[in-house]
Amino acid sequence: MERVRELAVAAPTREALCFPALNQSITYRELNERADRIAHWLLGLGLQPGDGIALLFENHPALAVIAIGAERAGLYYTPISIQLKTREAAHVLEDCGARVLIVSNAMHELAATLVAEGAAQGVACFVAGASEALPGFASLETALADVDPGAPLPPLPRGRDFLYSSGTTGLPKGIRKPLVPFEQRDADDTETAAWRKTFGFTADSVYLSTAPLYHAAPLRYLMRMLHTGGRAIVLQKFDAEAALDAVTRYRVTHSQWVPTMFIRLLNLPETTRARYDVSSLRVAIHAAAPCPPHIKEQMIAWFGPVIYEYYAGSESVGLTAIDSDEWLAHRGSVGRSKYGQIHIIDDEDHELPAGEIGRVFFEGGPSFEYHNDPVKTRSVYNRHGWATYGDIGHVDAEGYLYLSDRRVDLIISGGVNVYPQEIENVLAEHPAVADAAVIGVPHPEFGEAVKAVVQPRERDAASPQLAEELMAFCRERLSHIKVPRSIEFEEALPRHDNGKLLRRILKERYRQPAV
Repeated sequence: MERVRELAVAAPTREALCFPALNQSITYRELNERADRIAHWLLGLGLQPGDGIALLFENHPALAVIAIGAERAGLYYTPISIQLKTREAAHVLEDCGARVLIVSNAMHELAATLVAEGAAQGVACFVAGASEALPGFASLETALADVDPGAPLPPLPRGRDFLYSSGTTGLPKGIRKPLVPFEQRDADDTETAAWRKTFGFTADSVYLSTAPLYHAAPLRYLMRMLHTGGRAIVLQKFDAEAALDAVTRYRVTHSQWVPTMFIRLLNLPETTRARYDVSSLRVAIHAAAPCPPHIKEQMIAWFGPVIYEYYAGSESVGLTAIDSDEWLAHRGSVGRSKYGQIHIIDDEDHELPAGEIGRVFFEGGPSFEYHNDPVKTRSVYNRHGWATYGDIGHVDAEGYLYLSDRRVDLIISGGVNVYPQEIENVLAEHPAVADAAVIGVPHPEFGEAVKAVVQPRERDAASPQLAEELMAFCRERLSHIKVPRSIEFEEALPRHDNGKLLRRILKERYRQPAV
């Protein structure tokens, strides 16, 4: 029996979801009844297994309820990032083929624009929690009012998320996986089984969700937590002190972060940090973007040896993970494989030995496809059927994986491969640097030259003198070819709200040759 449905009977008053900023919580009985109501309603609209719905929500309790309802109805559900511009959101809505769009009242402006520009043509549109009519949208609450949630559902496959990439290299791409047959609907998939085993999630876990739920990892972790029977505490948006308060107040055992969150936590005054008790934490997971080693060391010293890192992607073709003790012994590694055998491949598709840098592939992971893009789908598989996230790196003799960079971000200067992440890690160690990005820009002699774009810790610190100081700092720690030939300062670097650097924006901004 599905865990949510089981707990609705066995522990009906157990809290499943808590949104502190909204002062809202949902018990397992409420979650089960509301999800059943959603499932019956969607089927009543004529949707068939394999059809899809789209969701435009900030972090809101209804998002999880609707997602579980869609799973029970055998449907795909696609959360649309609220950070997307109208053109990008319209692309996702049209590309995923959703037959229903459900939005929150807070998203009414973007939702209205999608309707006005014709992106929702042929899509049934509903708004949740609206106090007044939204043109082109029916009230979700009114639509659900006459639905009987008690009737048994037919034997359907289990629906699942149909997610889109964060669009760091262009328009978002849909990642579609097969539905789960009815007979297997209560069994863990490969990724979920590895998640439970690696991080120790159980029904007793209290999970703090710090990130937007329209991203892959935050959404999937939340859904797995509910299917495990634990308690999920969801921040409306990330705030460093609010996150520490939640850990202390709810005795959080498991949490998920990105490196920029770690940096903001560490930037809190010592007196503020000391007010909060983080001793309940058993696992603090981070991923999504490279974490500067000195930041990770400080977090381990503060939180204790509970920091875990994993390397994966929305495509789920493979997973590595590493705990604090392992990382301290293998500084900079993203761990050993938890599923999917690692292979390092050169440009001629030959396997490389330990210690040599090449493309990172996984063998034996679940299959997937990029929706409506067979060419891109084929591009991530090699002749052996192994798949890649597009990164380059190496493994050591013990099988620990070290990432060098994204292949598309590699800088080739004078025929030498230069990895931006290595330089960014050095710049991040300078006390005047809050954030840093490194890109390649055209150079008449070397083809590409290294340029750094830096966010200073103090806004008025940007100056030619600081640029010279940072280049000298790099010269002391890096070989000559890796030292930035130029440095620009910006108030804030373009990062997605999941922490990923939008490097393509910087590349477009600084196309002119380096001097």
